[in-house]
Amino acid sequence: MNIIGIIGEYNPIHLGHIYQINKIKEQFPNSLIILITNSCFTQRGNISIINKWDKTTISLNNQIDLVVELPFVYATQSADIFAKGALYILNKLKIDTLVFGTESNDLNKINKIVDTQLYNKKYEKIIKENLKKGINYPTAASNALKTILGYTTNEPNNLLAISYIKEIKRNNYNINAVSIKRTNNYHAKEIKSNIINASLIRNMLNEKKDISKYIPKQVANHLYNNINNESYFPYLKYKITETSDLSIYQTIEEGIDNRIKKAIISTNSWEELIKKVKTKRYTYNKINRMLIHILTGFTKEDAKNIEINYIRVLGFNSKGRKHLNNIKKELDLPIITNYKPNLSKLLDIELKAISIYDLPINDNLIEKEYKNNPIIKK
Repeated sequence: MNIIGIIGEYNPIHLGHIYQINKIKEQFPNSLIILITNSCFTQRGNISIINKWDKTTISLNNQIDLVVELPFVYATQSADIFAKGALYILNKLKIDTLVFGTESNDLNKINKIVDTQLYNKKYEKIIKENLKKGINYPTAASNALKTILGYTTNEPNNLLAISYIKEIKRNNYNINAVSIKRTNNYHAKEIKSNIINASLIRNMLNEKKDISKYIPKQVANHLYNNINNESYFPYLKYKITETSDLSIYQTIEEGIDNRIKKAIISTNSWEELIKKVKTKRYTYNKINRMLIHILTGFTKEDAKNIEINYIRVLGFNSKGRKHLNNIKKELDLPIITNYKPNLSKLLDIELKAISIYDLPINDNLIEKEYKNNPIIKK
């Protein structure tokens, strides 16, 4: 039996995710699927419009066997750090195959890019030259690849795939990487089928448009329909104005802290703030993550010496439970099911993030952190 790993933010779960799961079941009929998902904030700095408990329930109802949590500390950082946390946990859970969606479905090219990034010294040299010119890191990396290989990739899921494979190779994990071609583009704004990207679904939701054709039936009842980054702007503005030194927060680089401080005085929305502080050195997503780290009070000190010292299980079915029981003796990390004070620095930061997340939602999510046991699909 294959043990399949999926890394999915599911923000929200849509028909593209169901398509991916069905494809996995076609390719690996006798398989167990483990999903690792974030709790409240995403890798691109967005708010999750569905909480982790509802995500877990829906996932278990759609052929996922085991759901575990990707800690906030890894879930809201660059693609490489995001991949590092997810692959570390999935490897501990003994997956033998990682399945992900890509725009290109060309693992040969993706592997060549990974090898260039890992082993070609010229790659870092070109990046440094680009950074000195004020070019942001993603563009500098893309330029380096084009110079060395003659091609590059800027599609978001291809970039995540690169980070996943890089992490597998860097750690010599015994995990096979499998790509499933996406049927749509992450940035696509046109609707050509009932499979559209999560970003477009969120935009339609904000505009109060009908999204029922693009999500599984049970998802609609679990969405926070009126929640987005703007819902948190008053809390962000307070945090920025009451903090004397923004450079203490994770991912805040020298110079941008002063730009944020200056801009916030005359800014009335999250989007407006990003537009005011954005330069060619900083991508939209990078600034979005910075603001999430300010909002949640996640500091550089918090990020020091962080290590994953637990695996948090959110839910399982009978196959998932059996797998956990089978590997329990081999695990060198404890399996936990809810929040316990002072058990882990990582877990304490998670609770803090959930506390901020729940402010405009008001869904008793803090209480659920303490009391909820894993969801069991019978």
